[in-house]
Amino acid sequence: MYIPKQFKMDNDEVMYDFIEKNSFAILFSQHNGEPYATHLPLLLNKEKGFLYGHFARPNEQWKDIVNQKVLVIFQGPHCYISPSWYETNQAVPTWNYVTIHVYGQLEIVEDEQEVFESLSDMVKKYERPDSSYHLENVDENYIKGMGKGIVGFKININKIEGKAKLSQNHPASRQELIIKQLENSADQNDIHIAQLMKKNI
Repeated sequence: MYIPKQFKMDNDEVMYDFIEKNSFAILFSQHNGEPYATHLPLLLNKEKGFLYGHFARPNEQWKDIVNQKVLVIFQGPHCYISPSWYETNQAVPTWNYVTIHVYGQLEIVEDEQEVFESLSDMVKKYERPDSSYHLENVDENYIKGMGKGIVGFKININKIEGKAKLSQNHPASRQELIIKQLENSADQNDIHIAQLMKKNI
């Protein structure tokens, strides 16, 4: 990923936190000699350095993905930045955004218990704390039947790159003008970018 130095994220904990908050990702590999991508939620295990997930079994990406170097993209908030917000119109539009690229080797998980534990952890992550749904309470035979329709995997993380393009290449006074415009928007992406820009000023 092209990352000018002023946009480079170099704090692993910040990037891990971003991954956990924006965990619906895109997994890229080569399949049958062509670029191929799947959109799916992934669960980060920071201590072991793995991302866990599962394919739908009919999705043939899993059949030739083992031992490939794969790319996973976690996309965060993003928004258009208009030159009309600046102190001068002698400028061009741009786009502010945050994204993380993760590279690693993918391994198919054969152990049913390990797959179940990763699924259970994923359910716990996304269900509300007061939810009455717990995967452990679902009938074991039903879970086994549904489990035949998925292929569990884990990605051993080799490298993480983070890019936060938040107008850091503009003067602080201009950044403040941008933040003011974004904060007046009803769009949640705009508001979130404004919040992130404030942390960088």
